[in-house]
Amino acid sequence: MSDTVFTPWDDPGQEPLIQFKNVTKRFGDFTAIDNLTQDIYAKEFFALLGPSGCGKTTMMRMLGGFETPTEGQILIAGQDMSNVPPNKRAVNMMFQSYALFPHLSIFENIAFGLKREGKSKPEIEERVSEMLRLTRLEKFARRKPHQISGGQRQRVALARSLAKAPKLLLLDEPLGALDKKLRQDTQFELMDIQEKTGTTFVIVTHDQEEAMTVASRVAVMDEGRIVQVATPADIYEKPNSVYVADFIGDVNIIEGHATRAGDGYDITFALGAPKLHAKTSTDLGPEGKCALAIRPEKVSISAKKPAKAVNAVEGEIIDIAYLGNISTYHVQLAGGQMVKGQAANTQRLERRQFTWEDRVWLSWTDTAAVVLEG
Repeated sequence: MSDTVFTPWDDPGQEPLIQFKNVTKRFGDFTAIDNLTQDIYAKEFFALLGPSGCGKTTMMRMLGGFETPTEGQILIAGQDMSNVPPNKRAVNMMFQSYALFPHLSIFENIAFGLKREGKSKPEIEERVSEMLRLTRLEKFARRKPHQISGGQRQRVALARSLAKAPKLLLLDEPLGALDKKLRQDTQFELMDIQEKTGTTFVIVTHDQEEAMTVASRVAVMDEGRIVQVATPADIYEKPNSVYVADFIGDVNIIEGHATRAGDGYDITFALGAPKLHAKTSTDLGPEGKCALAIRPEKVSISAKKPAKAVNAVEGEIIDIAYLGNISTYHVQLAGGQMVKGQAANTQRLERRQFTWEDRVWLSWTDTAAVVLEG
């Protein structure tokens, strides 16, 4: 990999490969996509992430030409796609079901689209061999789909989708049928293949971990709109709303009242509870409702109140989630607020420091929490 950081979206001179311009899609009275504008750049691995019914699959189907926008324009490489049928677009789509032909060998499955295009036999041989090497399937070329594993079938579908060298590959929940361990391994294979081919990938997923692993940028969707689009690190560390913070990963949300204080805000959140302080560049005005989003891994847990902690609250351990490498402690504060803190399990389970019903202190720094409008 080169040392140059891949951020074409920050370069005003870069032309997007895909442009959604004020796109709305209605099905009867239901608005699936609501006035959406978004650019996607060449060689991106772009993830559409959101709950069922948020519009991510409709957005992908419009890119593929299987649905037509009710209003607005979709451009690919500067060309308006409104009258371009799916088979005339430099786009291929890979479905969750893989849709392989059971009676054809792996080689023939990958060659199928090339044969339909009327490519010569030597061209087909060469391209299919290249795809088999890329997806590490050479030794399975003569087998039928039922004679290989789920992960291998997924790679066949990928090889077939890439054989025609599309500018853009659309992947609809491509790893949904795989078990967790295989899915994680395949995510890295997908990234590797995407990088080697330079094809633009747009993936639809409801699996936040998958989106965070594979994507150059993640678009978090809700009710037909993109609520935030950013790199995985920024989506996680700098969510722009309670919805995004809550959707990505595990998080504590503390609602309260903010009053400007020095380099940030003091937050009161429960009667009798100590004020919290958060440094932030977010401007809520002199005071107002707010929400603090704090990731559990940024919350320390201790038996005594830490002497120099900026934010420290006391509570009782109600629940413990043991996850092997870490434990998550669910701690109830005096006012009823539940806050989760995490600790690495550096010692064996029987020597664990805290257990249920223990009184403990949770603490975090003044930069650990993201201040959001309430």
